[in-house]
Amino acid sequence: MTRRPPRLLVFALVLQLVIGGAFVWMASRDFDFDFNGAEEQADAAQVQLPRPTRNRFDEKYAFALLRRQVERYGWRPAGSRALRRLAEDLRARLPAGRLEPLGPEHPRLQNVVGRVKGSLPAIVIGAHYDVEARPKGFVGANDGASGTATVVALARAMARARRPAGAPELRFVLFDGEEEPAGCDDFARCGLRGSRAYVRDHPAEDIREMILLDYVGAKRLRLPREGSSDPELWVRVRAAARRVGVGRIFPSTTDVTLLDDHTPFLEQGIPAVDLIDWQYPHKDTLRDTVDKTSPRALDAVGETVAHLLLTPR
Repeated sequence: MTRRPPRLLVFALVLQLVIGGAFVWMASRDFDFDFNGAEEQADAAQVQLPRPTRNRFDEKYAFALLRRQVERYGWRPAGSRALRRLAEDLRARLPAGRLEPLGPEHPRLQNVVGRVKGSLPAIVIGAHYDVEARPKGFVGANDGASGTATVVALARAMARARRPAGAPELRFVLFDGEEEPAGCDDFARCGLRGSRAYVRDHPAEDIREMILLDYVGAKRLRLPREGSSDPELWVRVRAAARRVGVGRIFPSTTDVTLLDDHTPFLEQGIPAVDLIDWQYPHKDTLRDTVDKTSPRALDAVGETVAHLLLTPR
């Protein structure tokens, strides 16, 4: 006796045949399928970043500033009119904000610097605010805007925070010229212009340590230790992350060693860490847009660094 398939199974088989036929027909009509994009969206929907247990950092403000950089200023490579307009915008948002020109060798470039008073040596918290010169139209929602927005929001939080007597001075630095210009393919020679100028112009003995934020806004954020980051400072970063409930974003693994804006500080013997999600799948492409980022990612990093800055050593 042959058993008849249940009605539900018959319906499922018919549905599969109909869908399969539709895909074949659409393919024959030159329809374009973005299977990778659909898969990434499905994965992102399933991954929930942990929510911090502290509330010192304003992730809504930070995400609005990320979006503002992308939507108001667009493509903003070093030396461009758009970036110089953005510099004025950011300066006004930082406590004691000011512009620091990079010098005669880079006449159109300037770092944006804020400060919360304290004792020396200071802690530098930095990010780059320029974006890739290539491809044209690159807006850098994660590569540029996310770190910048987080640094500014941290500066505002620390300016309001009650800090103990003798707490270190906090310097919030947005570096210009991190990306190499269009006419140069040698990042080691042409990149990191803002951070190299900052280290050149500020005595190393006045800086206790440096925390760099780069690629910190992805929906599927993971921040293993960057290979050259100072091990002791990295241990303290991970401890702060655990204290605010986001420890799993900072795994115990070590990723590749990178040349980044923390490198000039390391070269001067200053302990530094680079918080960077180097496995971000959209890096250096026109797909690095706001929809790939998340306020919860900014919140996780912002609360972690805020806790670190407010925890006595």
